[in-house]
Amino acid sequence: MTANVRQNRIAELKELGRTCRGDILKMTTVANSGHPGGSMSSIDLFLTVFSMANISAETPDNPSRDRVVISHGHTSPGVYSAMARLGFFSTEEVITGFRHSGSVFEGHVTRGIPGIEWTTGNLGQGLSVGVGMAIASKLTKKDYRVFVLMSDAEQAKGQVAEARRTAAKFGLNNLIVVIDDNNAQISGRARDIMPVNIRENYISDGWEVVEVDGHDYAHLVDSLELCLHKQDKPVAIIAKTIMGKGVSFMENDVAYHGKPLSPDDCRKALSELGVEDDLDYFINARKRMKPKRSVSKIVQEYPAPDTGSPLVYPADKAVDNRSAFGRALADIGKRNREKVPMAVIDCDLKPSTKLEDFEHECPESFFQIGVQEHNAAALSGALSSCGVLTFFADFGVFGIDETYNQQRLNDINHANLKVAVTHSGLDVGEDGKTHHCIDYIGVMRNLYGFKLLIPSDPNQTDQMVRYMAATPGNFMLVMGRSKIKPLERAEGGLFFGEDYVFEYGKIDHIRRGNDLTIVTHGQVTSAVVEAADELRDEHNLSVSVLAVPCPLDLELCDFRDLLKGKVLVIEDHNSNSGLASIIAMEMISDQILPEAFESVGVEGYAFSGSNEDLYELAGLSTRAIVERVRRILA
Repeated sequence: MTANVRQNRIAELKELGRTCRGDILKMTTVANSGHPGGSMSSIDLFLTVFSMANISAETPDNPSRDRVVISHGHTSPGVYSAMARLGFFSTEEVITGFRHSGSVFEGHVTRGIPGIEWTTGNLGQGLSVGVGMAIASKLTKKDYRVFVLMSDAEQAKGQVAEARRTAAKFGLNNLIVVIDDNNAQISGRARDIMPVNIRENYISDGWEVVEVDGHDYAHLVDSLELCLHKQDKPVAIIAKTIMGKGVSFMENDVAYHGKPLSPDDCRKALSELGVEDDLDYFINARKRMKPKRSVSKIVQEYPAPDTGSPLVYPADKAVDNRSAFGRALADIGKRNREKVPMAVIDCDLKPSTKLEDFEHECPESFFQIGVQEHNAAALSGALSSCGVLTFFADFGVFGIDETYNQQRLNDINHANLKVAVTHSGLDVGEDGKTHHCIDYIGVMRNLYGFKLLIPSDPNQTDQMVRYMAATPGNFMLVMGRSKIKPLERAEGGLFFGEDYVFEYGKIDHIRRGNDLTIVTHGQVTSAVVEAADELRDEHNLSVSVLAVPCPLDLELCDFRDLLKGKVLVIEDHNSNSGLASIIAMEMISDQILPEAFESVGVEGYAFSGSNEDLYELAGLSTRAIVERVRRILA
């Protein structure tokens, strides 16, 4: 950068900073809502980064663009004002529509708005997102840089430390973090709320650290320029700033963290800034806005992998579903090693989640994150949004329960993540109640975009893995721990054999009968089918078995006649929030009134013991199912 170019850029940024501070105050006052103080301390950082990053307002979805992640999403007034003044969208629309139901400019930055890469607001997740995008840059060989802008307060979160270590481990020299260190948060001074040694933490984790005056554009430009051209490790720029910078009565007053100015105070501030007072114009324009559902258009790449042909497991040998998952994943990895960028994320569980075959086939695509589930789930979602076929494997209690908020944000951001969790239900056995994931259906019902897959045997597992790899969107594959024999048809031959093709949402009619219908899913399906066969052979009872592999999206009409009789739901799941509750709701919706309706599920936290013993105690064993059906039909 020549001296003249540098001088002109700094002069332009200074003028934009003054103008944007006026925009921030106007939009928050007009909305009577928002966070002006932090936006004004961060605005100089936003303007500098967005003006120096390789991002174009004309082509904001260019796959090779630099990525800018705003971790402290509540500073959206600053982000929106900076990007509007840089030409990404209309300043008037932002000021008028900020936080209005008829506008896309929500209270926290939202993916789909040009230039906004990730919907944020839950502090502490942005660095993990940046790590995922930086890894994607290397895997896709697009060589873009990733900037993550953060607050000082969120540095106290454990997930930030997880992400710091991960960035250093994988040598992410394309990652630059800019921290707004204004020593102010909603409850007071950051140093008093929770002291954090920000500089020392980054240095000790292997980062380069630069400290700057966050309101000195010359210092900011020079520091970023140096980082962009001499970076051999991840860099953290710690920018000392002032809350409410630019307006004398707002500066260093934490009250303005989340409190907009009144119209009178806003006019005083605009006068002090030397910015046009057109507040009445925007107030009146906002009054004319109508509520409507505003949707931002998200553009992202979806890989198209070669998923190969299913592996078929014979009926005479028991195989655990998790092993079938691992082999299918390794096969997909081997087929696509030179075709599709791929990443598999592990949290120190690869022998149990069966990722070792994939690691052997594709070591360059295997990422060991260690015991850092929150960071792993967030970075996996971000990775998947950047054209990388991404699998995140974990135990159910970690990949679903512990990381629920991360998966929720992956859902909100319309990621393309393939999550595979093992060790679900009482089938986990001896590990005990802390590891019995018995709420996975109930939890996943809260997420609008995830598709839930629960296989009944290894052959169906294999096909599900290949299906979700090839299908855009977020998926959750839930498997048990123990080995089961592949299911057979009543007349012989594999039920999920070579002639079977998995169809999302389709219910599997595994046994046909007229006396009673059992509806089930997942690992316990084997016990249910064994019970149905015993009832037929030894008790002359005819039982239908319906296995539901996709409980969040099912259609019961094809089985209306069966469901009008006696119905029993069997599941290795919390009986209050699982398949039984879904079936009951769907039957009411379809006006199906059964002659009888009963369910067997997990009624409380269990304890350590073999899966056979726990199934017997919960009424999920073959023997217990037989006795339950006989009582119903007596």
